[in-house]
Amino acid sequence: MVKILWVDDEIELLKPHVLFLQSKGYEIDTCNNGYDAIDMASETAYDLIILDEMMPGMTGLETLPLIKDVRPATPVIMVTKSEEENIMDKAIGSKIADYIIKPVNPNQVLLSIKKNVHSQQLVSEQATADYRAEFGRISSLYQSASTFSDWCSLYRKLTNWDIELSASNDESIKEVLHYQKNEANQEFCKFVCRNYRDWINRRDDTTPVMSHTLMRSRIFPVADANPKTTLLLIDNFRYDQWRSIHAMLHGYFDVETDDFYCAILPTATQYARNAIFAGLMPLAIDKIMPNKWLNDNEEGGKNQYEEEFLRRQLASCGRTYKTTFDKLVRPEAGRKLIDNFRHIYEADFSVIVYNFLDILSHARTETDIIRELTEDDASFRSLTRSWFEHSELFTMLKMLSEHGHTVIITSDHGTVRVDNPVRITGDRATSANLRYKTGRNLAYNPREVFEITKPEEIQLPSGNISSSYIFAYNHDFIVYNNDANKYIRYYRDTFQHGGISMEEMIVPYIVLKPKR
Repeated sequence: MVKILWVDDEIELLKPHVLFLQSKGYEIDTCNNGYDAIDMASETAYDLIILDEMMPGMTGLETLPLIKDVRPATPVIMVTKSEEENIMDKAIGSKIADYIIKPVNPNQVLLSIKKNVHSQQLVSEQATADYRAEFGRISSLYQSASTFSDWCSLYRKLTNWDIELSASNDESIKEVLHYQKNEANQEFCKFVCRNYRDWINRRDDTTPVMSHTLMRSRIFPVADANPKTTLLLIDNFRYDQWRSIHAMLHGYFDVETDDFYCAILPTATQYARNAIFAGLMPLAIDKIMPNKWLNDNEEGGKNQYEEEFLRRQLASCGRTYKTTFDKLVRPEAGRKLIDNFRHIYEADFSVIVYNFLDILSHARTETDIIRELTEDDASFRSLTRSWFEHSELFTMLKMLSEHGHTVIITSDHGTVRVDNPVRITGDRATSANLRYKTGRNLAYNPREVFEITKPEEIQLPSGNISSSYIFAYNHDFIVYNNDANKYIRYYRDTFQHGGISMEEMIVPYIVLKPKR
């Protein structure tokens, strides 16, 4: 039962209101002065306190901070006869949950109680009811989706529901949503398999913007239209993570564009990010600049020429922006960049590559405490939000807003939580990624993976003449038959990327305009 303390020097006159609330199932304690209120709040953990602003002796405004000292988390509703601005400012500044103007209406009091005590429960119940009502419509959407844009709309809708229902205590509805997301992902994988070759080899109205066309079709036009533009590419950044930090940026930016593009396969940094900066598919990079492309089985840094790729693409597209390029792999690099941020301000087009989220997702595999903190998508979002709030990245964004920079936030690919092993065999030269494999002696069930026996068909380089690629679907991850159980235990429920899923391929593309 919800316990409420009502403090008012005329509490006897309010007895009908107290009886009304009791009839609604609330337990009500009363007192008529601030001194008793502090003592009672110290002794009893009330769910809510209703406090009169005007009382003889100790006023409500004087009582409020003393109550907050002993019960800082307890919501307080202030009741006042006055609507004077200074009184309201003082009350709100003292962190009241709500205020009511006398004469008190019992239904108004009831509404305020529901808002402050039952709000989360009511929102959760309504969200659950709304999702149940929309379940059938969502199912029909992924059965009829025929374009990448259709799938983007569906992914946005499913992500919104995932966020809405994450606070619900109804585990059954979460299971239903999980099942529906999984089913939708299965259909998305079929959609990609049917269309991917055409997307890569033919351009028409149905072809989505992809990694290798992102700069020309989306980013350069924004930079052309704005004198100061910064591209922030956050490795491993998903749409739900964007949603988790969006509110923190509200005071600094307006969202001009909230959209998506399609990451190429494999959805791995080596392929997707090089394609973004070069404006070329990996096979073309390998042919044009063979000394700057390393295949999976070759030693060396596979993303060390990104700035050179970008400057080459700028030149080929006739863009003469004054450009900077910064890649931040470790936290100390972020602090160093902030100390030397002037070159960003002076540039027309700045690029900042931020690797922290990719490091975090991989650390989950290796570190037990990170694994515990990110046991599911909701907790991964929560950790992202917590990290961002205290990060150098947030500081940079505030600085960019102050200096009038338009900011583009995107990623090279997303990531997906894997739970279903797919067994294959391969030799020592086979790539190590859990969501795709490339090599010459792969043995697998073709019904369990998306197989590409001729890599040139999707503009990928071959390590040797007989190399092929296979890509995992949905929440699958690829393990070798040798020591399979060991790797299944180690990698199950970790976040991986490289394969085909909505989370990996449907990548957020956000344009932020600074507040004026």
